Amino acid sequence: MHAVVVWWDLEGSGQTVESLRGFLRDEAVDRFSRVEGLRLKFWISDAEAGRWGAVMLWESAQAAAAPLPARAAELIGRPPSVRFSFDVEATVEGVHTVRALAGLGVALETPAR
Repeated sequence: MHAVVVWWDLEGSGQTVESLRGFLRDEAVDRFSRVEGLRLKFWISDAEAGRWGAVMLWESAQAAAAPLPARAAELIGRPPSVRFSFDVEATVEGVHTVRALAGLGVALETPAR
């Protein structure tokens, strides 16, 4: 397993957390649901600090190295401000009541304006 964390500082990009939520609803979630080797991706944001990013869990480092759609970078106007790549030492799932993660998150729970 391999993990990748990316984020953008949105200042001066013309994008906001809210505008990027539309991008998730309209295209990104569906597109990434079909990426080979991607076990889990969740998008993260801090609207107050103007940060937007994602955490991705991959089946292997080779899968993580494959080219990905660069639409977020295109919309924001630059590559991520930060990109970290990690080996995964261990994984666990705790006791939870949510059956599946697909379809959850503020962008998908908030109606489009």
